Amino acid sequence: MSVTIRNDSGSQLKIPIGIGVGVVLIAIATGALLLRSRSEINQVALSSTPRGVSTIEAQAAKYRPSRRYVGTIAPWLEARIGPQFSAAYVDTVLVRPGESAKKGQVLATLDCKSASAQSRAMQMQARALSATQEAISKEVGRMSGLLEGGFVSPNEVERKAADSASKQAELLAADARLVRASLEVDDCVLHAPFDGEIADRMLDPGGFARPGSAILSLIARDKVRVLLDVPETDFSVVAEGTPVELRVIALGKTMPGVISRRAPSADAGTRTVHAEVDLQDAQGKIPVGTTAEIAIEVGESKSATKIPLRAAAVRDDFATLFVVQSGVARKLKLAVMGEANGSLFVAPTLLPGTHVVSEGRALLKDGDPVLDKLESPQGGRP
Repeated sequence: MSVTIRNDSGSQLKIPIGIGVGVVLIAIATGALLLRSRSEINQVALSSTPRGVSTIEAQAAKYRPSRRYVGTIAPWLEARIGPQFSAAYVDTVLVRPGESAKKGQVLATLDCKSASAQSRAMQMQARALSATQEAISKEVGRMSGLLEGGFVSPNEVERKAADSASKQAELLAADARLVRASLEVDDCVLHAPFDGEIADRMLDPGGFARPGSAILSLIARDKVRVLLDVPETDFSVVAEGTPVELRVIALGKTMPGVISRRAPSADAGTRTVHAEVDLQDAQGKIPVGTTAEIAIEVGESKSATKIPLRAAAVRDDFATLFVVQSGVARKLKLAVMGEANGSLFVAPTLLPGTHVVSEGRALLKDGDPVLDKLESPQGGRP
């Protein structure tokens, strides 16, 4: 019995000891975790940490104001070929777009059987009237000779003379109708009015053509015109003889030009002034109906400072940007002189060589410390 009692007391002592050891271990682990978490907390404020930005040096430059317009290239000559008097079905169309045509060449024909028959009938009618009038005229001559001998009365002679004049008038009217009919017949064969190229084909054989409707479009491209409409405030900018720079979008080419003519008045609806630039195109390489960009320099060149357009926020006539001075970002607001080819030209109060923030300025405030990396003018690191 005594041995059993000692065993029970030993088991009772082990339980509180185990609990105490577990509590100590938990406390140690909790303390270790707390120390670790506190060691990873950044005690330095983010606002005092230098921000990484990319900068580029401002460059001295010359800026000359310019105007840019969008114009349309038009042919020097253009004709929409179709009947003017006749309404008939198209019989043949002998050319297609892209083909060349010579002046006087037959391009298309119409089925004008009725017009031809009517023309022949009018010819016969005019011939009959002419014969009748000639006979009456001779009869008047003979009766005039008999009048002297008293064989006919003056009334009969006058009546025959009136008949002759009436037939003469009918003959002239028939001749006029014959000319009209001849025009309708000629209108059934369509010729090229000048040397050129077929630009469009609106009707095929079997289509019905009406007076004024076009079957073909013919253009001449040995010379082309660039048409532009500018605001009324730029009336003096597009004076005749002003040099311009043209960029033909379809060809991706730039070429010089001169304002050839300018309208003396503005359009009543749009208040724009029409101007044209002539271009020689003997080889016919410039496509018409396409777009051209026109650049015209105005005023005189002025000193300016050039920075990338992405380095500033432009609003109205001012640009807001950040520069780096002694490791600190400074916010500046400068007058804008203009922009061209992805560059912004600002007042020369921004000195050349100043480091201007090109990337990262959206997160900056005036006075923020920065760590800048200088880029080359081409956008790479120096």
